[in-house]
Amino acid sequence: MVIKVKDNASKYNCSVEATMDIIGGKYKVIILWHLIKEGTLRFSQLQKAIPQATPKMLSSQLKELEASGIVERVLYPVVPPKTEYSLTEFGKTLVPIVVSLRDWGNKYFDRIGEPNPCKVRE
Repeated sequence: MVIKVKDNASKYNCSVEATMDIIGGKYKVIILWHLIKEGTLRFSQLQKAIPQATPKMLSSQLKELEASGIVERVLYPVVPPKTEYSLTEFGKTLVPIVVSLRDWGNKYFDRIGEPNPCKVRE
């Protein structure tokens, strides 16, 4: 399946630029990390996992990831509405990249001699 991410995809000068445009939002990689680590999550679970993101910002970042074919959104017709988010097969190709970012962050905290706040929660 070919996903047309943007009508102006020809604006990119290199693939790294395209990648950063797709996953480079303020909370996008953090969203991806939680979906990798925990699997399918409801919107409220993502809000709890990323408390610094406002609901509007979180919703916006999820919509962009969905439009890029990275995240799948399933809306269940129940009251109250239930919405679940998970990685698409294409989104799962980002797992090694996000894990590498996590590993680099772990090394960063080791290097500066500060406790890693993620390890406290894991």
